[in-house]
Amino acid sequence: MARKGEVPTNDTASRTLVLGIDEAGHIVQSGHNAQGVLGREPQTLLGEHIGGLVDDADGRLDALLDAVRGGQERRAVLPVKGASGTATEAVVTAQPMMASGDGMIALIHVTVALPSSERFQDPALMRRALLDDPLNRIGQSLDLDQTARALVDVVVPHYCTTAALVVLESLVAADEVHGDSANGAVVVRRLAMATDDNNPLWGATFPVGEVLVYPEGTPYRDCITAAQPVHLPAVDTELARKIARKWRRKPAATLLDGTSMVLLPVTSKDTLLGMLVCSRVPGYRRFDRYDVEIGMEFASRAAIVLDNARRFNRERATALTLQRSLLPISLSAPSTVEVRHRYLPGSKLVEVGGDWYESIALPGARVALIVGDVAGHGVKAAVTMGRLRTALHTLANLELPPAEALHVMHELMVELGVQEPHFATCVYAVYDATTGRLEIASAGHLPPLLVPPTGVGELLEIPPAPPLGVEGGLAIESKEFEVEDGSLFVIYTDGLVESRGRDIDDGLERLRVLFDAESLERPMEDLAKATLDSVYADQHRDDIAVLLARLRRLPEDQRVSWTLPADPAAVRRSRGLVRAQLEKWGLSDLSYTSELVTSELITNALRYAPGPIELRLLRERTLICEVLDRSAALPRLRHAGDEEENGRGLVVVSQLTHRWGTRRTAEGKVVWCEQLLPDAEVDQTGPMAAWPGELHHL
Repeated sequence: MARKGEVPTNDTASRTLVLGIDEAGHIVQSGHNAQGVLGREPQTLLGEHIGGLVDDADGRLDALLDAVRGGQERRAVLPVKGASGTATEAVVTAQPMMASGDGMIALIHVTVALPSSERFQDPALMRRALLDDPLNRIGQSLDLDQTARALVDVVVPHYCTTAALVVLESLVAADEVHGDSANGAVVVRRLAMATDDNNPLWGATFPVGEVLVYPEGTPYRDCITAAQPVHLPAVDTELARKIARKWRRKPAATLLDGTSMVLLPVTSKDTLLGMLVCSRVPGYRRFDRYDVEIGMEFASRAAIVLDNARRFNRERATALTLQRSLLPISLSAPSTVEVRHRYLPGSKLVEVGGDWYESIALPGARVALIVGDVAGHGVKAAVTMGRLRTALHTLANLELPPAEALHVMHELMVELGVQEPHFATCVYAVYDATTGRLEIASAGHLPPLLVPPTGVGELLEIPPAPPLGVEGGLAIESKEFEVEDGSLFVIYTDGLVESRGRDIDDGLERLRVLFDAESLERPMEDLAKATLDSVYADQHRDDIAVLLARLRRLPEDQRVSWTLPADPAAVRRSRGLVRAQLEKWGLSDLSYTSELVTSELITNALRYAPGPIELRLLRERTLICEVLDRSAALPRLRHAGDEEENGRGLVVVSQLTHRWGTRRTAEGKVVWCEQLLPDAEVDQTGPMAAWPGELHHL
């Protein structure tokens, strides 16, 4: 008896005869399978030359024997003559052996296919081949496609000559809803197919990967509808043509004519997953009721394997979708600021950890650059990171200053820590491309790196503050820096500069060396790749997030500002200034709308704010109009009543412009609005992906 996990010789689709030959090529030993392979008794072969068994017109056997004499193993397909004189194609393998004297020098393995009349004869052998060990081995794989292929490779050749595994499309799509199988009108997909009759029409007529709905009135539809096996001992010509006609597949009539077919539903916990389509071509023993019983037992066990693979694929797809949704879909920035990032999770089991990054374009040619790190690893840290990232994105859009935004985040972390302790570090920077100023606030985070055009990088000193969620300590404060045009700004998490085998100071020094004077001339994509060059080999690394920005100011010819007195005449003057500037920029088409909204904003500033007023126009990806006054009170949009004289200005602005908003400043506030440029689209997503997968991570 063969060992568990092996299939006995007479249980396979082939038979093998082992012969021993001497140096002259005479047979000195013969296996007991000579009758089954050659139709001769073993003793009649002894002393005969091996060439007498092979029709070797082209000398392939001589080449085989020469290789054996040289100590090399060879294999060839040769016609072998049986007792009746007919030749049968066989795989002949010559294996050199060590022997003393003139004894045996090689083993010759002669393998021939079983006659069709002898296959599928013993149900016990079929049962063993299908159920003994293969399913345990196949079940070790949780890949749905690989599992399906392995299942049909077991069915063929041990149960039938052609087999296909068809599953519900919702199963492949990792969807819980499996469709309406009550009437059989469900979408299915052919995941795998196997055949051993060397007919290419099977694969062409029933291609793997095909998504289809079986036509009504066919055995396939009946099997799916009833979720019961369908046994067709012999498919006659009329039925084969009927199936081909309903299916509109003419070759199916030829393939199915005369076959014996069994359709086996694959169900798990009363849920239909698909079916196995098994066929035996003419010349082989037809399926009987006992074969159906064996097939259903295999299908029921295969259902468990498929269901496990389905659940794993669904849960993995869900986990990856949730994890990737926690990261930014895209990065946005003003046209003069070039941003790149890299993200590398510390664990191979999850794609997202506790680190995150953001680049958010703000009104007025400004950008918020953020990197944070939640303490811990894995899913818990990723969930907390997702909450913080969403909250911080909202605060950035509310245009809160960096220190104030981080303070609100700190309060949120304290609240989350009531149920489970949480803390995180974060650095938040806002760059103004009109003034070249960079305002930075940090909560327990590593210092940012600023590389000016001189090429001497500097780790910026930010007022210290404890991590978010850690009560006590200093208040979060921000600091402003004057940034030279073309400087590089790098913010990162500790996983980039610290590891088990490297001190954090060494990591910071490496970062400074990496961003030298030459780095200012290198493409941003090359710099982003270089930051992670030394971390891939570290199997115990922490999560890594890096955000790089090349900071350039908005050119002077794309920005202009005027200071207007607190005088009603300033309204008329502002219209003239705007009209003249738009003509200079070639944007006269926007003149009427711009003059109207400028009048409304200047009028509101004169009415509610003391002191002089500043008017600013910016030509960026959009046309931006800003009015700065000395009042901290923010206007709000409201709908005035029919009898009210006031309250309609901001409604006019909101209707005529692409968007509008307000933000506070140290001196008062800014009210701004944007208009789309003619023949241009607003870039809502920031720079395009420079490499595949950039919008997620490495």
